[in-house]
Amino acid sequence: MDREIDASVRRSQVLRKIALAMVPVVIVIAALIWGPRLIEPSIARARIRTARIDWGPVEATITASGNVLPEIEQVISSSVDARVLKIMKQPGSDLSPGDPILQLDLSQSKLAIEKINQQLQLKSTQQEKAKLILENTIDDLQSKWEIKNLEYQAAKAATIRNRALVQDGLMSRERMREIELEEEKKLVELKQLESSKQNARQTTRTELQSLALEMKTLDQELSQARHELEIATTKSDRQGVLTWVVNEEGRTVRKGDILARIADLNSFRVEATVSDVHASRMSVGLPVTVRINDTAKLAGNIVRVNPTVANGVITLVVGLKEPSNSQLRPNLRVDVLIETERKDRVLRIKKGPFTNGEGTRDVFVIRGHTAIKTPVRLGISSADYFEVIQGLVEGDEVIISDMSDYLHVKEVALK
Repeated sequence: MDREIDASVRRSQVLRKIALAMVPVVIVIAALIWGPRLIEPSIARARIRTARIDWGPVEATITASGNVLPEIEQVISSSVDARVLKIMKQPGSDLSPGDPILQLDLSQSKLAIEKINQQLQLKSTQQEKAKLILENTIDDLQSKWEIKNLEYQAAKAATIRNRALVQDGLMSRERMREIELEEEKKLVELKQLESSKQNARQTTRTELQSLALEMKTLDQELSQARHELEIATTKSDRQGVLTWVVNEEGRTVRKGDILARIADLNSFRVEATVSDVHASRMSVGLPVTVRINDTAKLAGNIVRVNPTVANGVITLVVGLKEPSNSQLRPNLRVDVLIETERKDRVLRIKKGPFTNGEGTRDVFVIRGHTAIKTPVRLGISSADYFEVIQGLVEGDEVIISDMSDYLHVKEVALK
């Protein structure tokens, strides 16, 4: 016989069914309420860097690659053809005035000097010989002239005497004419001898002048050769450091070849290279900051802009206000920040990987526990700051870390 189910049991069964039916509804409601929060992007504060917007100066800069070089560097070149016998100093050696750097074989130069000396002696002998020949020639011509002069005087006296005979009718006029012609002949011969003496003197004088000129030229060559030999000692004439030297003993060097370089390490300059796209903005006098490391910076100015472009870059020479700074070293690589524009008071934000340059950019501004993507407009940039033109106000806190993975969302939760 069937019995009626107890009311409490029926009630519990109904409640169980209702509870089972409500579970999916509760799950759906919980998902709607808590789901967005569970899938919302977030980032830990410890993983990001932030910066506050403030007022201050911003200098527009172009970054160039620089190399520290001695401001004064002496180049020692060979004044003669020679052979390197011995290398007496190595690169890096400290030098004092008079310190020998190389020992050269100068035998060829000494032989050249000896050869010039021999040529000078030969020319001197030729000069003396020419003088002797002239003296002998003049003496011979003078003797002939004196004899011919006596003959002329005798012919002249005979002419005078015979004219009296012609007047007395004691001599024919034909004979008289012969005597007069003989006198004229002697006079012509006398004049010829006088002219020969003058020609001999002039010829010898010209020859002596030519020999004197040749001797003067040889004497100049001798002085030059001796001077070149004297300066071929490859000695330092200043206090400095040897930065380079010929590194092969026995090597033959030609006149004009570089033998060594000596640097004065008490003063430095910087040689920088920058892309030729900035060529129109480069000019002498622009202020420069040379960054040696994260903490050491030196001020300077562009003192020379090389006019040529090589491999897409131009070369600048930077003069430093502290050329003797203790942190400068030869061939030290440095960053050169060239200031092309300056604004003394603008809104600014510290540089970071959050953006790659000026223009309109999206950045994340922190509001409470949330970073909100905000479009901003950035202006000129320096080595440390961007100018903020629009989108941010003083005091805003901005994430300056790389946020490229979150640019597709509007907000990022901070944990």
